[in-house]
Amino acid sequence: MIDARISSVRMREVGAVLAAGSPHRAAPPQSRPLSVYPAFHTGSAGRVLLSDPRRRTARYLEIATTAGVTGRYGPLDQDVVAPLADGMASGLLGLNPMANGYVWDVLQRTDRHSRHGTRKIAISAVDNALWDLRGRLTGVPVWQLLGGAGRTHIPAYASTHGTFHSDGEVERTAEELLDDGYTAQKWFFGDGPAQGPEGMERNIALVERARAAVGFRSALMFDAFMSWDLPYARAWCARVEHLRPDWLEEPFPAAAVPSFARLCSSTTVPLAAGEHLYDRYDLLPFLQKGLLSVVQVDPEWCGGVTEVVRMCAMAEPFGVQVFPHGHGIHAALHIVASQSPQLCPSVEYLYRFTPEKHYFEVEAPVPKGGVIPLPTRPGFGIEIDEDRVETDKEVFAFS
Repeated sequence: MIDARISSVRMREVGAVLAAGSPHRAAPPQSRPLSVYPAFHTGSAGRVLLSDPRRRTARYLEIATTAGVTGRYGPLDQDVVAPLADGMASGLLGLNPMANGYVWDVLQRTDRHSRHGTRKIAISAVDNALWDLRGRLTGVPVWQLLGGAGRTHIPAYASTHGTFHSDGEVERTAEELLDDGYTAQKWFFGDGPAQGPEGMERNIALVERARAAVGFRSALMFDAFMSWDLPYARAWCARVEHLRPDWLEEPFPAAAVPSFARLCSSTTVPLAAGEHLYDRYDLLPFLQKGLLSVVQVDPEWCGGVTEVVRMCAMAEPFGVQVFPHGHGIHAALHIVASQSPQLCPSVEYLYRFTPEKHYFEVEAPVPKGGVIPLPTRPGFGIEIDEDRVETDKEVFAFS
């Protein structure tokens, strides 16, 4: 029996400024909900992604125990700070970190708004840090705590977010990803209904160009980021069905169940959604109505490892696969490793963003040949490379 209690909770923010000469990267245009207003569309010229491209900052939640062992999770968005600092973190003091279901339920029930938004994201951070803590207390990786793995390597699909669609770039990128060992890649649309017929043609051309580059040697998925309406989605699907896209992701806002139902009944293109579904109750109608081929719940947004594992169990009887959304790599990787490859085939890897997001970590998971070796360190194995840390700030601390 492990006799431990939570003795302190703190948020650590580390930072550094990279050497001069770091590229000033811009983001390509992406269709998003606000794109219905032309003034808010990112525009064909792209936009600056980082005001200071040389600055790196990362936040990690650390939960220590009376046993002298500390759990950690991150990097975390600024969104989690306020709910954690305003009572959630201090409320953990004295609890048994091994009481997984109890702690999660207490967090969920403490506030009437815990089911969604920033509070749910903060609950996710706590849950994931506690899973890391349990792994460190028992000396095993999280995937082993979840039941073990039948694979030694986990496939990753390449998410191309941040890639421009200029002449030759789609083709070059698609071919390079295939050569690097990725057998699936996801692309992001630059246009929605407000961009008119020209935008539709560009969205169709994106599928044509990527498919021409890789043929059917690679799966191709496409993400509309909740920015389309039903007529637009139907028109796009009708034009590209013969190219066999492997899924259309989030054509509508997550709550638009009737639109998903009508699109599903009118196309053979598989539909995917889930990163903006925040719990089992959000997911259930999609499963019951048979609207999705792929569920993409995010363990950093929907309640952590604990809730995603429950949602995997929900999806399996319906024959729906789960590809956790790739906001972060650690929790998603361990969840996928613990599940059947038929249920959770692979993880999402944003190859242009994830490496720099985990800049401060020692040996963060990275695909090689399109697969990630099964992690072996206790917990999630998140260790900070102190040699890279130039600034170190305690955002809050409770003990």
